[in-house]
Amino acid sequence: MIKPDEQQFLRQIEQNKGAIIKVSRMYMDNLEDQQDLFQEIVMQLWRSYGSFRKESLFSTWLYRVAINTALMYFKKEKRRPDQHELTVDIDVVDEFDSERKEEQLRYFYQAVQHLNPVEKALIFLFLEGQSHRDISINLGISEVNARVKLNRTKEKLQQIIKTQGYEF
Repeated sequence: MIKPDEQQFLRQIEQNKGAIIKVSRMYMDNLEDQQDLFQEIVMQLWRSYGSFRKESLFSTWLYRVAINTALMYFKKEKRRPDQHELTVDIDVVDEFDSERKEEQLRYFYQAVQHLNPVEKALIFLFLEGQSHRDISINLGISEVNARVKLNRTKEKLQQIIKTQGYEF
């Protein structure tokens, strides 16, 4: 029998599954690693669920736990000797109607793989609609620093996409 806390947790995970998928795709470049990271994030969320004090939105707490888990997972993966090379064949979740959007998304995630972990977190939080203030709180930096770093990261991402020979 599922306890009320477990039911609430599972509902919250289902509602925020898209954010966890985005984090997984931003930090890992192949489907298998993305799925492993997704599971690792959900496990870490469950382990930490008892410490969620409901002082913020569940989604805000989830972002922080997901990014921290991804950063730790990413560091572990970096130490593995069998690194995967970035390939054009990254599987894209079939959530978009047109082939053009799928192609754009593939190029975007390929470009994101060239960012450092903090830049990935900035882009993720931006894509989740977080304000500069919220981004600064989540990453523990000043609001001005969040704004500057985000703008620089967006410019860097555009340059990476251009060098790949693709522009949106």
